[in-house]
Amino acid sequence: MQIWRWDGFFDSLLNPYLLEGAIISICLTIGSLVIGLLIGIGIALMRLSGKRALSSIAAFYCWFFRGTPLLVQLLIIYTGLPLIGLRFDVWEAALVGISLNEGAYLSEIVRAGILSVAKGQREAAGALGLHRVQVFRLVVWPQALRVIIPPLGNSVNGLLKTTSVASVISVDELLRRTQLLIQERFLVLELFLVAALYYLLMTTAWDFVQRRLEKRYGRGYGTEAADRR
Repeated sequence: MQIWRWDGFFDSLLNPYLLEGAIISICLTIGSLVIGLLIGIGIALMRLSGKRALSSIAAFYCWFFRGTPLLVQLLIIYTGLPLIGLRFDVWEAALVGISLNEGAYLSEIVRAGILSVAKGQREAAGALGLHRVQVFRLVVWPQALRVIIPPLGNSVNGLLKTTSVASVISVDELLRRTQLLIQERFLVLELFLVAALYYLLMTTAWDFVQRRLEKRYGRGYGTEAADRR
């Protein structure tokens, strides 16, 4: 029995079916990131609002979604919620589940970034006549970004790989398509290695983007600022 087939491996490297699966994984990542970030910002602001009810709701949200596996959450959304009348197709279930899960983690990143801005700067901005929204938009958020960007970039890296979990509910992403192709061609090791290379390529490309973002939003701080003194 032949264990490895080089021809099967090289033929699969640029397989259109797998390339489409990689694009679908990227789209799922982007959609989950955007929605998750909006949720994360909202949850972070609720926890920092000073109102006990809002803070408790946000804390419970983080406790639940960070304390249970994403796979379990996806199965509850896709197979459990229809029992009470809430039905999602596989794409909707994956997007909702991953976004809710990611929002819990991103909320902690956003909260840490906001707390990193000195209270005195907010008070000084308020003394200049800026209202709370202006203080947040013009003073707090720009400074918080330099703290948020590095861990946010790591979250995106992880999210790219986390989308593979959606294959369990039959989302037609990269891993799911790899599994289907294996059933057709019986190239188990070859196709899984191709899938691994695709994920590696996507995360490597994101690492490059992340470094550019960190350089841009870190301008004026840290070592670059010190070098200009």
